Amino acid sequence: MAETTLSAPAVTVPKTKFSESTLARVGKYMLIRLITMAFTVVVGLYLTILIANMGGHVDEIRRGEIREQVQMQVRNDPSLRMLTGDQRAKLIEERIKVEEKRLGLDRPFAVRSIAFLRNALTLNLGFAEFMNADNGSRKVKEIVLERLPSTLLLFGTVDIALFFITLFSALALSRRYGSWMDKVIVTLSPMSAVPAWFYGIFLIVIFAAYLRVLPFGGMVDVPPPENKIEYALSLLKHMILPAMALFMNQMAFSIFSSRTFFLIYSSEDYVDMAKAKGLNNRDIERKYILRPTLPTIITSFAFLLISVWAGAPIFEGVFNWPGLGRTTLIAAGLFDTPVIVGTTVIFAYLLAITVFLLDFVYALVDPRVKIGSESAKQ
Repeated sequence: MAETTLSAPAVTVPKTKFSESTLARVGKYMLIRLITMAFTVVVGLYLTILIANMGGHVDEIRRGEIREQVQMQVRNDPSLRMLTGDQRAKLIEERIKVEEKRLGLDRPFAVRSIAFLRNALTLNLGFAEFMNADNGSRKVKEIVLERLPSTLLLFGTVDIALFFITLFSALALSRRYGSWMDKVIVTLSPMSAVPAWFYGIFLIVIFAAYLRVLPFGGMVDVPPPENKIEYALSLLKHMILPAMALFMNQMAFSIFSSRTFFLIYSSEDYVDMAKAKGLNNRDIERKYILRPTLPTIITSFAFLLISVWAGAPIFEGVFNWPGLGRTTLIAAGLFDTPVIVGTTVIFAYLLAITVFLLDFVYALVDPRVKIGSESAKQ
């Protein structure tokens, strides 16, 4: 009798089908984010243009200034005194039309605002009648680049130093919760509700007006020292009061908020497990507290660097610090729209680029963070 061989039935394994590949998912996410941020930047800049121009009212102010200047020029020109009243009036109107056309005021504001927006987006910031001894036009780019180093020097130095002081101080306080130093920081944290320029006024009154040991304001002595070492010492002397005001405004609350944040992560179960294993405090802070908080720390540092660009208009005005903040304040008082929009557009681009890159930085420093949608479905 022949033996019958039974073969095993074929098993069909269902193929795992992903809705989309990882590369396509990331590409789609990047495209959506870029479109969203581009739309946000455009809307924000256009609103800035409308506000800076007061809905077109600034154009009427400029037309009035042009008419007044032209009338004064014609009235004070000796070669035009022989003209009759009608001839003088006709000449004034012709010169006004030429000047308005040169500045683009012959077009409706709605048309000009769109053209202004296009130029701003392409960084074609144009010219500004601003801070020029010869009363001539200057490029907005020149004004920004001239004032930017002063702002970066003051706010960059103070903010970066404050960031690292806050980071290490908050870590130390999280280990000493309830200590006398912790109580001091908690008590002083409401001081940040007072603006930095307010502290600046008091510091100027005390150290400049009363004690006469520090200058009232400015960046260096007048006239500036020619020797480089003396110039640097003069610069440091003028930075003392602004730096003190910024530290008084920010340090206590920054340490308090970071310390509270670290305390939350210090109470996690995996931290208790690490302590039970006998790890020292330094390893626990580096591996189990700092690493999960890296996205938040990186975000704070990134936005800190961006905020350095803008400066602080009132603060720089109080200390007569020749930075971008004071420049923007003066431009707002003179209705100098190109300068206001110029500083805003660069800040908007920096902010949008930073927000876009932070998503990818998060994914690099924290494996729990996924770019785009959740992992593909089975």
